[in-house]
Amino acid sequence: MNTEIRTRGFVDDSHLPAHLHPVIKQVYATRGVLDASELDNSAKTLLDFKLFKDIDKASDILIDMLGKKANVLIVGDFDADGATSTAVLMEGLPQFGFTQVDYLVPDRFSLGYGLSPALAEQIVQLKPDLVITVDNGISCVAGIDIVKQAGITVIVTDHHLQGSQLPNADAIVNPNRHDCTFPSKSIAGVGVAFYLLIALRNALREKGHFTTHPQPNLAALLDIVALGTVADVVALDANNRTLVHQGLARIRSGNTRPGIQALIEVANRNAARLSASDFGFSLAPRLNAAGRLDDMSLGIACLLAKDTNQARRIAGELDGLNHERREIEQGMQQEAQAVLERLVLSSKSVPDAVCLYQDDWHQGVIGILAGRLKEKYHRPAVIFAQGDNGEIKGSCRSIEGLHMRDLLEQLNTQKPDLILKFGGHAMAAGLTILEANFAQFKQAFEYGVSELLSEEHKQSVLLTDGALPAECFSMDFAQLLQQAGPWGQHFAEPIFCGEFELVQQRIVGEKHLKLVLKHPSGKLVDAIAFNVDVRAWPNNQAQLAQVAYQLDINEFRGKFSLQLIVREISAITA
Repeated sequence: MNTEIRTRGFVDDSHLPAHLHPVIKQVYATRGVLDASELDNSAKTLLDFKLFKDIDKASDILIDMLGKKANVLIVGDFDADGATSTAVLMEGLPQFGFTQVDYLVPDRFSLGYGLSPALAEQIVQLKPDLVITVDNGISCVAGIDIVKQAGITVIVTDHHLQGSQLPNADAIVNPNRHDCTFPSKSIAGVGVAFYLLIALRNALREKGHFTTHPQPNLAALLDIVALGTVADVVALDANNRTLVHQGLARIRSGNTRPGIQALIEVANRNAARLSASDFGFSLAPRLNAAGRLDDMSLGIACLLAKDTNQARRIAGELDGLNHERREIEQGMQQEAQAVLERLVLSSKSVPDAVCLYQDDWHQGVIGILAGRLKEKYHRPAVIFAQGDNGEIKGSCRSIEGLHMRDLLEQLNTQKPDLILKFGGHAMAAGLTILEANFAQFKQAFEYGVSELLSEEHKQSVLLTDGALPAECFSMDFAQLLQQAGPWGQHFAEPIFCGEFELVQQRIVGEKHLKLVLKHPSGKLVDAIAFNVDVRAWPNNQAQLAQVAYQLDINEFRGKFSLQLIVREISAITA
């Protein structure tokens, strides 16, 4: 899939502070920063918890349960957001004096997502006084009904989109319920769980509780909040950037828990220089591997570990699972790409949608595969794997211009018997259908996508921030860029582009292109392009190349040097 490189247009940045470097000032302006206050990542800038619908109701329930010395059960989810959300409440609630707090995460393969009826039956047997869902619950109408009928109180904390019916919970804290005014609709599940603790602390403070009890230090949970926020690939609006910034600051200063420190070590990252992208590309995949291949309880146990040696042992297990996950994914990816390449060859174009099913594909890896194929072909993708009782489970990933959950809802309305259950967001969703209905779903899905996607949407575009002045090829400026973050979803790390002379080029690690480039100013700079097409590179015929790149600081054996991370490279021919 050819990617078109476009340069962002100039945006008036006169409203931003004059002390900012002009390049960074323009980067902020093009990302929609309207006011200097949005660049203040101090904790005091966090949005007011009172803006959440039902959060006062949830706080009152928790205070009542605290007085009764209640048995609290947290119902989590099997991804990194679910794991971190669970860990936040497992760590946070005991600080308030809760003595009976436990958690339950559904098995991905036998129970599926969220508080399902089958999981509800298990919960009823455990007889908790209070159930708190984290990163799930908004769509679990039937499961919550079963729990409520058993006389158990239920608080839902979630961030997924509301369906046509709200569950019958005692309190529902979710920015995406239709009647909630909390402005950060993109907050992750872990952020919602954290806000619940903030609200509880405030309610107890108003009652004078902390005159006789120690006041919890909730800031100590921000390392977990930051990890879960980036791992769930939510938009980094100003509020989410503050949560991530605060968590990163704690980790960089050495104030993190043994489990996160162990994940940093096993991923060969430097805690003092950790970035938001390290969360997304190094720590989260290891945490997620537990839920994908085994049991997310292992990931939660890592986050909750108090002992460094125990944390390292669990992180080692997670690292092993991640290697296994990669091998499974690579095999599935080769099979899927072979199917798609045959389709492309026969039709001479990429189909509007990717919809594939193979009965031996691993259910825990289909989400990653859908994401990889979406990236490669720039098309919405849904990948299915075998479930139980004649069902298959699908994981969807979308591109800009197509709201995946809305499309599934539209298909469900048009063909009410086609989809058994579904849920999710604009860019990612999950669903279950009968295996016998795959061909029918595939046809309906592909037709739905074709109706909604324009030719413009189907074009893969890489937006850059233009040419970087020669004086910015320095360690000082690279550090300024890093400090200007955190960068992430919808607050993209700066990408620059320009023409360079190819001084050296060689393949390392079988598929990565190591380069020495010469800037028109005469400056030499190292660069690396990951996962290149080795049929096209190295290209010894080319002397010049157009390169889109990120400015990076490479650390090797304690030494730091400037390096470009190449996002796109094309040879310039005479």
